[in-house]
Parts: sequence; C-alpha cells; structure tokens
Amino acid sequence: MADTGVDGVGLDWTTDIGSARQRIGNKVTLQGNMDPCVLYASPDRVEQEVSSVLASFGEGKTGHVFNLGHGIHPTVDPENMTRLVDSVHRLSEQYHK
Repeated sequence: MADTGVDGVGLDWTTDIGSARQRIGNKVTLQGNMDPCVLYASPDRVEQEVSSVLASFGEGKTGHVFNLGHGIHPTVDPENMTRLVDSVHRLSEQYHK
C-alpha cells in the first residue's frame, strides 16, 4: 500500500502499529488506532494503552497520527476521553525528538 503513492495508511485498532511500521518503514504516515473499548476501563488503564500504542510505533518526528478506532461510544465517561487526549499530548513528546 505504501508504494501506491498515498501519503498515509490507516490501520485498524487490531493491527499492531509497530509491526506495520516494520513492514512499511517510513514511506508513509501511519494512522494507528486505539481500541475504543479501552475507554470503559480506569483512567490509568487508558493512559497505559496510549503509552503502549506510542511505544509500539516508536520514535520519529513525523509519521504517526494517533486515533481512536471507530470513534467514541455514547456511554463512555468523558473524563476518560480527556485522559486519552492529555496522555497522547504528554507521552508523545518522548517519541518525537
């Protein structure tokens, strides 16, 4: 897919972004998604999953769009979505040197 001329490849949340990056390399941006059901867990678990997705992608100034796969379910606690966004902003810094 990376050789077709696209700028980015979207990944389903069931696809490990680290494995996809190994196969694709740095040819295109990867949109790597987190399982939206994690938002039903504790805020600490949400942050752990954000950390896991970021660590799986690895370092690089560009090339990763963090996304919540399939959107937000209507019964999710909004505080957990806030924790997700805050965690992405804070934890991403160490990977984008």
